[in-house]
Amino acid sequence: MRHVDNKKQDSNLLVGHDTSDDAGVYRLTDELAMIQTLDYFTPIVDDPYMFGQIAAANALSDVYAMGGEVKTALNIVGYPIKKLGPDLLGQILQGAQDKVHEAGGVIVGGHSIDDQEPKFGLSVTGLVHPDHIYTNAGAQRGDVLVLTKPIGIGIQTTGIKREKLTEEQINNVSNVMSELNKKASEALHDFEVHAVTDVTGFGLLGHGSEIARASDVTLRLHYQDIPVLTGTKELAKDGVIPGGSKKNHSWLKQDVIYNDSLTDIDQLILCDAITSGGLLVSMPEKDAKRYIQKLQDEGIREATIIGKVVEKQNNLIYVD
Repeated sequence: MRHVDNKKQDSNLLVGHDTSDDAGVYRLTDELAMIQTLDYFTPIVDDPYMFGQIAAANALSDVYAMGGEVKTALNIVGYPIKKLGPDLLGQILQGAQDKVHEAGGVIVGGHSIDDQEPKFGLSVTGLVHPDHIYTNAGAQRGDVLVLTKPIGIGIQTTGIKREKLTEEQINNVSNVMSELNKKASEALHDFEVHAVTDVTGFGLLGHGSEIARASDVTLRLHYQDIPVLTGTKELAKDGVIPGGSKKNHSWLKQDVIYNDSLTDIDQLILCDAITSGGLLVSMPEKDAKRYIQKLQDEGIREATIIGKVVEKQNNLIYVD
């Protein structure tokens, strides 16, 4: 398919697909822009209500990564109704509705098809001021990088499928995924912010590389400072690694330089394909420290500085 530069066709398209950002943004007026995004996937936890919560939080996250406010959502459903019956679907939809309500939005409809395997997600619309959009393209040399949720989620959800996790671990990773990035996004409004993305399917390094490429800079990450869910490394050593994480690791080989002390397991964790991860923020260090303190005061304990932005070098990311 021939690539079309939509921005040349419509100057009101403020953010399109050219920098692989989290959502599209379209200007409606001088003071109002619309954010649009969608996401859906197969179940990653056994509890249908929690699956609905996670799927909703994951889709809503793109609006928060753009600095917006959630307004409406549409359900996207593929479901074997004759095989599984309506009750499980009802629980999925209820979980999503409760999470959208928590975000301050409303579900206005949706579409469903009969499918052999359950799939669920949402198309979400948000609003933002055109002058206050967060994108992945503004990171500046001298910034530090803040991560608001731990990584390792993909490995742990694969562990759920293989019955390798304890109940405590299942509850923990489920709560991390279902937690909205609402507070983390809204808290940024009080500080200087240069670039934001949310960490999802391409993993920490994949989405970090998008920031580096779009901003024409290089990222230096400190492995020991990156929060990882408890038990992730043990699961990875036991071979519990999703295919998506392996694919991420493979396609990032040309873009990332790892310290010699980091094993293949360490590298795969950094590339782990995540569902409903945290925000990755590029901002001045003075603002970052106050931002983290504000998040901790609101109960977001894992938020931390994991690296810095430096002048563009041969590779997009260096992991110390």
